[in-house]
Amino acid sequence: MDAVIRIEKALTASLDHADSGGPPLLAAAMRHAVFPRGARIRPRLCLAVAAACGDDNPAASDAAAAAIELMHCASLVHDDLPCFDDADTRRGRPSVHHAFGQPLAVLAGDALIVLAFQAIAWGAARSPARLAALILTVAGATGMPSGIAAGQAWESEPRIDLGQYQRAKTGALFAAATVAGAAAAGAEPEPWRELGERLGEAYQVADDIADVLSGASDLGKPTGRDQALARPNAALTMGIDSAMRHLESLAAAAADSIPPCQGAAALRALTLGEARRLLPKDLSQRAA
Repeated sequence: MDAVIRIEKALTASLDHADSGGPPLLAAAMRHAVFPRGARIRPRLCLAVAAACGDDNPAASDAAAAAIELMHCASLVHDDLPCFDDADTRRGRPSVHHAFGQPLAVLAGDALIVLAFQAIAWGAARSPARLAALILTVAGATGMPSGIAAGQAWESEPRIDLGQYQRAKTGALFAAATVAGAAAAGAEPEPWRELGERLGEAYQVADDIADVLSGASDLGKPTGRDQALARPNAALTMGIDSAMRHLESLAAAAADSIPPCQGAAALRALTLGEARRLLPKDLSQRAA
């Protein structure tokens, strides 16, 4: 089955589980946050690593992929709130708090975080030896000291190390995707961490460049927010050309970090292609 079909099926099943007699507006806000789909790069990366490791338990790898994406969607709901980025749009349509109001947006993000762990429990219950590793991987990528919550919190500190900020805010879930993919397939997970960390940092640099150079219609979300809110941004700190070189270096390092496996060539192509995906079209062609 195609990876995207597997991901959408797993996400739909998780939300169907959650939407069984609860508050209808909260259920609708959660679905608004998850569908229609974005690039799904994190869950696709998770399944790609699982496939490279044999993918002997598709139910567990599907659950891991869904959990990673649910956590990512939750982070976007919270990130768009007025107390953070105050974004009116996401994926080309109203952000959750604009469509449903701030109280339901906060609750939808919280409920999606919980649903991520429920998805792992439902999907990997028959593999208890792998369940603990998956839960710890997703939890570590979410909270303190270096998960996405910590990454968001660095924006409130008086001084920020750009690399540390990017590794937590973006790299943590990418690393979780690669580690969880291996863990779900019963492989040793730690050799896969560097791939996720490097690709996550590259992805954030690409997003920083796009925030400076793209229009809102290109990305489906407001642009120029980093400069307006005095947020860390690699393109603003380093300059566009230096940021481009840094992106290419990170993407190459990510590709080189892939452990020996049957699917190494496909993973390398995915890694290099996705690192450029967020770039404005003219820069993407130049990077290629």
